[in-house]
Amino acid sequence: MRSEMTIRIMHSPSLLLLIIMHIISGAVTSASLRPHIILIVADDLGYNDVSFHGSDQIPTPNIDRLAYTGVLLNNYYVSPICTPTRSALMTGRHPIHTGMQTGVIFGDQPYGLPLTEKLMPQFLNQLGYSSHIVGKWHLGMFAKEYTPLYRGFASHFGYYQGREDYYDHTYEANLDQWGLDFRRDMQVLYNYTGLYSTDLFTQEAVSIINRHNKSEPLFLYLPYQSVHSGNADSPNPLQAPQAYINRFPYIENMQRRIYAAMVSALDDAVGEVYNTLEANNMLNNSIIIFTTDNGGPANGFDNNAANNFPLRGVKTTLWEGGVRGVGLIHSPLLQTSGYVAQQLLHVCDWLPTLYEAAGGNVSHMANLDGISAWKMLNTNGAAVRSEILHNIDPVGKFAGIRVGDYKLVTGDIGHGYNDWYPPWQVKGDEHDLHVKIFQSDMHAGSIAPTERSLKSLSYSNLEAMNTMSVVRMQQKPDEQQRVMGYNPVQVECGPRPVNTSSNCQPSVSPCLFHIPSDPCEYNNLASTEPSIVAQLYQRLLEYSYGMVPPANQPADPQGNPRLHNGTWVPWVII
Repeated sequence: MRSEMTIRIMHSPSLLLLIIMHIISGAVTSASLRPHIILIVADDLGYNDVSFHGSDQIPTPNIDRLAYTGVLLNNYYVSPICTPTRSALMTGRHPIHTGMQTGVIFGDQPYGLPLTEKLMPQFLNQLGYSSHIVGKWHLGMFAKEYTPLYRGFASHFGYYQGREDYYDHTYEANLDQWGLDFRRDMQVLYNYTGLYSTDLFTQEAVSIINRHNKSEPLFLYLPYQSVHSGNADSPNPLQAPQAYINRFPYIENMQRRIYAAMVSALDDAVGEVYNTLEANNMLNNSIIIFTTDNGGPANGFDNNAANNFPLRGVKTTLWEGGVRGVGLIHSPLLQTSGYVAQQLLHVCDWLPTLYEAAGGNVSHMANLDGISAWKMLNTNGAAVRSEILHNIDPVGKFAGIRVGDYKLVTGDIGHGYNDWYPPWQVKGDEHDLHVKIFQSDMHAGSIAPTERSLKSLSYSNLEAMNTMSVVRMQQKPDEQQRVMGYNPVQVECGPRPVNTSSNCQPSVSPCLFHIPSDPCEYNNLASTEPSIVAQLYQRLLEYSYGMVPPANQPADPQGNPRLHNGTWVPWVII
């Protein structure tokens, strides 16, 4: 039987209209109160490449300001290379569950992040967000359905692939496959040659913020190209405007000087985005995330000059230098801020964390590996996770996991980069300190060294080279360039034992490290803690039972830009 109220509403159009308007008004008000989310990703930024981690070479005052006045994430982990991290960031799922666990996607490979996966913008759009991406995608482009506009973003200004030239915006998969990869939405752009990508992406981000309808919440995904190296066969893989290079006369080594300039340009870009939010009265209702996608490609890896010292290893490795990320969250909405978070956090936690911060119900998100850390970060509360799977790669046959304070690694986790690499400082460091394990078949970012090059490595030579470099002290930049009143959060490793380069050979047997007391992975505890080794190895096995096969596909000649007017575009119709 209809209630009296129902009958009254049906016979009173004005009352019905009033109720409908009230509901609509409430929905609009609710949407407008949701925080704006700015997710900034730096590409290949090393742990020792920001001054809030103690870099004496590269001041990063704008990023520092966000870290020191927000939450500086000191136990934050990412995947060791970019496609896996970006997949985890967008899906909240570990790469072993999406098929993204092995290597990266190259331009002519016909695969991508599965279309069955629901992405961060699709979740946020349900809450009324307007979602935009500016910068790098690298989650698949062989068919249009895998590109940003079909995955929840309203606009895309940037590029699809993993790298490109900073000025002419071409991407080289190999010498036979080299083409333009720069676009607005689905349209290739030809008229941006000579313009530096960091500047272009910042201008676009500023434009999006300026013209955004303030009654709607904004999700701006800003994955910069910086500071990834450009094309491997380019004369200048590291690129920056001369004005930025001139900021670093005290760095004699030219590769490191240009790299520092690239970081400095990125830091200025972060400051400009922050100031634009403030100028638009959006800052007080914004959440800003800054993260790297993996550790830095140090010591010449991938033609780069990043640095993770004193952490061990480089990008693509499961050493701390490959997976311990630069990360922070900054927001006036945080109840507690200005602290260093020691709680474990993984890159796949960002999706549920931001969804909850936006007012979403995380219990409605199925099959996530990520855990919402919003309450933890908001109040500096108890840790929400006690373990992190670093990766299981069935192709490379290596794996790593952290449970509590202990980390277990097994297999060839270092790909020939198993040492500790101080930052280049003087002319010649790129030769004296660079162990060249990459041959001609290694360009374009492949991660598996040739057998011949691996056999040429000498750990004693590496150790001698590192000893030489430690005495070369960097000249400190002007302290006034640093954010005043704050102390960097640095990794303290203690004295380095003489057997550090030989006491762990994970390709022979698993190695165990106690990370809080040994963040530099000096001391392999496997022989003295066999029960912990067995416990962590069992967890790896349990994870492996639920792993899906890698999605990687062989190259498809039809993707060659030569067949598409010299451009990288989707070439498969599905």
